[in-house]
This record gives sequence, C-alpha cells and structure tokens, in this order.
Amino acid sequence: MIQPGSKSLRKIAVVGRGTAGSLAAASVTRLHPDSDHELHHIYDSRIPVIGVGEGSWPSLVQELQKLTDLPHETVQRRLNGTRKYGVAFEGWGRRNRDFTHYFTPQQVSYAYHLSADVMADLLHESTRARHIDAKVLDIARVEGGALVECEGRAPERYDLVFDARGFPRELHPDRHIDISFIPTNTAVIRRCPAIIEEENDGPVLQHTYTRAVARPHGWIFVIPLTVHTSYGYIFNRDVSSLAEIESDFDAFLEADGVSEFEQRAVIPFPNFVSRRIFDGAVARIGNAAAFMEPLEATAIVSAQLQIGMILHIRLNRSAEHLERDAPVVNRFLINNMLSYGLFVGWHYSCGSRYDSGFWRYAREQAWPEHRRAAAPEAVGCAALRKFDEMIELLNRTVIDKADWNRMCAVPLTSYAQMSQGLGC
Repeated sequence: MIQPGSKSLRKIAVVGRGTAGSLAAASVTRLHPDSDHELHHIYDSRIPVIGVGEGSWPSLVQELQKLTDLPHETVQRRLNGTRKYGVAFEGWGRRNRDFTHYFTPQQVSYAYHLSADVMADLLHESTRARHIDAKVLDIARVEGGALVECEGRAPERYDLVFDARGFPRELHPDRHIDISFIPTNTAVIRRCPAIIEEENDGPVLQHTYTRAVARPHGWIFVIPLTVHTSYGYIFNRDVSSLAEIESDFDAFLEADGVSEFEQRAVIPFPNFVSRRIFDGAVARIGNAAAFMEPLEATAIVSAQLQIGMILHIRLNRSAEHLERDAPVVNRFLINNMLSYGLFVGWHYSCGSRYDSGFWRYAREQAWPEHRRAAAPEAVGCAALRKFDEMIELLNRTVIDKADWNRMCAVPLTSYAQMSQGLGC
C-alpha cells in the first residue's frame, strides 16, 4: 500500500512513557511502512509510575494483539488482566437500584481490566526506538516540524512529536476547555488484595465488571486484577475534605470485607480538553490532550483514537495537504473528547441515593454548567448539539431503525442503558 505521507515522516519523537506514550511508540513501529524511519522515545526515568489498575474499552483487546503480535490469552495474562464486560453502577440515579452498563453485544464484547505499568512494559517489547532518558523542557512548533528541547542536550528537530507528558499544570481559557460540569477533581487510590484468582493453565475467563459505587462524597471504583484489586475514591476536594474521604473509604472497605490495603496516591486532576490537540507537527495525546474522571474509562480509548487518527492522516496524506488537514483533525478530536465529557457529566444529572452536599452540588450546580461550558461559540464544535440530539432520541416513543446506530462519542445503546438505569 502506497502511503504518500511517509516520505515527510522520517523522524518522529514520542515524549512520555505512560500508557499514551507507550501506545504511540508501538503504533509508529507497527504502522510506519518504512523500516528506516527514526523513532525517539523520550522520557524522564525519575518520574515514578503509579501503576494504577485501569479499565478499558473492547477496542483495546484487538489493538494490543496487533501491536504485540501475541495471542489474546498471552496479552491478558501479561497485563494481570481480567475480562471487563461493562460497568456495574451501585446507588446511582433516582431509581435507587443497581444496574449495569454493558458493552455491546451484551455479555459477548469485553475489554480488559489491566495494570497500567505492565502494559507499558509489554508495549516497549514491540517498539523499535532509540530510548532517551531526559527531562523535556519544551516542545515548540517550527517550520516544517517541531523542536524538542531537553535538559542537558542540544535541541532536536522532528517531523512529528507525540506529546504524552500528562496533565497541564494549570488550565488557561485560551488553551483549554474547562469541563466544569463534571463535579470531581481528585482521586485517592488504594491497592487491596486480589478477589479474582489467577488460572494456572490460561487467562481468567470469568466475567468481571468495574464497580462504580456511589458514596456520600463522590463514588468509588473497584477494578479486579489477578494480582490485586484497585480501589479509588473520586471526589471534589473543594466540597469534601481529605479526612472525610479517608474515613468513608475506610468504612466502605470494611463493609466490603477488605481488612488491609496499600495507600498508593492522592491525585488531583483537571477535567478539560485542549483547544490544540493537533497542529500538524505536535500531537497532544492521552492526558496532555484531554482528561475527564475515570467513570466510563475514557482515557485509554481517547489515546487510541488520537494516535490512530493522527498517524493515519500523516501517513496517508501528502505533506502539501497538512495545513488544511490539521485544523479538521483537531476539530474532530475536540468534538469527540468533549462528547465524552458530556456523556460522563450527564451521569450525575439524576443524583444518587445520597442527599449529601456533594450530590446536591453535582446535580444542582455542576451539571447545569454544561450548556455554558460546551456552547458552540465557546468550544468551536457541535458536541452539545449532538448530545442534545441523543437525549431527544431517548425521549421518543419509538426510535426509528435509521437512528439505531447514531453516536455521540458512544453509541445510542449506551445512552439508552444509562438513561434507564439512572431514571433520566
């Protein structure tokens, strides 16, 4: 297959060794048609890897098999993984009952629960790159490419740079869209004993689900791996104190029958979308491009989309089209990321079984902000209109077959499941 853009993509850098950076480096290795291209994977080994347990979407199962050229069973075992068939919501919405958001087709399609640190190691085995251990000081767009400046090294020019350095230190209105309608901004991560037993002769085939348990100050995720179980309390540090969270977390684990845990991290996070995900030479990916709390496991699938689309356009379109292509790709990615944000924020619109300060804030103050924060004139895309169209479809007595495959980041089936479960 002729890929006219490959001639202008001879030297590529990936900055960052987390999930997004590792996916990008492995994807360049697999997809670039010319074996003599130069790939530099740049990361600072002094930055620790938290190694949280993560959820994913079914698309990752196929992609990891292709990137590693390993059987699905081997990949799952290497990831300390279990098979995730959906998200089990406990205590959410106005119906006061538990429900599950299944992948489609239900009980057939599955994703992975995985250890993020070991996934990076697995992907590195499939990556052909020059590894550079250095602190990156700056990434700047220059004529025909991008310049990467590292501490103690001469600046180096690349045709394309994937920036996977994580969250911005602070949000700037001219550079970021603040997803203020998602009411959480901090996670407390704990590692607890495994509740799933590893099989001796193959991968765990048991159906598992990410638990999303509503609590007075937010919600708790429970991700079952074969080596441990990852728990995280997601809350708003401006509404609840860390002491309140720790106390309620202790009570939850005790009720769950968990007698011991390892405190992993307290992680503040922004909910945002970058206004410049891709400019033709610099591609922000993963948490550098956008982030929203982990309620629907959007982080990895977002990175997959960003990397795949940017590599596709750069490899399959000649450089002469780049000036026109880049704004179109950038707008599409912003629209998709903001649509994820609207879907996640909508989960809070019907409250939970708790009439607490957090849930009143989420329902009455944070979620009503979505019309202002996602207004087309403020964000430059049509995510809000498409979201409204999905909600309008759900309110119809009969949904025409022609609309069954409609999407706004996620398919209509996901909106329908959540609407029924939440009582929206």
